[in-house]
Amino acid sequence: MATDDNEQNPFTRPGFIAAAVVVVLVVVLGLVIAIVNATRSDDPEPTPEPSPTTSTAPTSDPSDVAGGASVCGLEGEELAGTLSTAPAADWAYQGTTAYPTSPEFGPGDTSADGVRFCFQHSPTGALFMAANALVQGSDPAASQAWIEYALADGPYREELIGQVGDASGSESTRMSLAGFRMLAYDGDTARVDLAVRASSEGQNLTLSGVYELVWQDGDWKISADVAQPLNTATVPDLAGYITWGE
Repeated sequence: MATDDNEQNPFTRPGFIAAAVVVVLVVVLGLVIAIVNATRSDDPEPTPEPSPTTSTAPTSDPSDVAGGASVCGLEGEELAGTLSTAPAADWAYQGTTAYPTSPEFGPGDTSADGVRFCFQHSPTGALFMAANALVQGSDPAASQAWIEYALADGPYREELIGQVGDASGSESTRMSLAGFRMLAYDGDTARVDLAVRASSEGQNLTLSGVYELVWQDGDWKISADVAQPLNTATVPDLAGYITWGE
């Protein structure tokens, strides 16, 4: 594609990645929506989700959940390992985007605010958390409650919560999970790379989003120890990813 075309495409302009780093950290894949809205002025270019249990998202002190115990009692803890095949999942929708669910891997509970939480302490549980984060943060009705639960304690927590943005315009954007790579896992932390296909304003792209996760208070959370707990980039195809999606 010619340079001029790249400059007119909001998904490939240099500002896209920079802005995504700010927005996607907390409005996970609301990044496509945010960038389209941000560039529109200068560049014209119901299936009900399952709720296994309804409760209040946990607010316990770290000491209330001993060791690696799951906040909702999910079994199957694994402190090492990786994933080389796509796990089985049941798929539900939040808006137009499908997310995975599993009685084994999570989400194991849903708060009164609609926040899905509690994922297995394992590589698969970390993957399911990241895939659910893909969807929950892009729903303007749920993003504030979700990020306040999903963001771990850390020096950047308040700053990142304050960056939750407006996800208006989502009706013109479509996105879907296409694949994953488990980059690192040691039981305390996980690095999960999701490949996502997105389209908006008649344009299509494939994104890589690398999530920095930590096990805290009996659940997987997004790290707040770093300023960029989700690093994004466009990728040409799904080479190297394990295909996974609805």
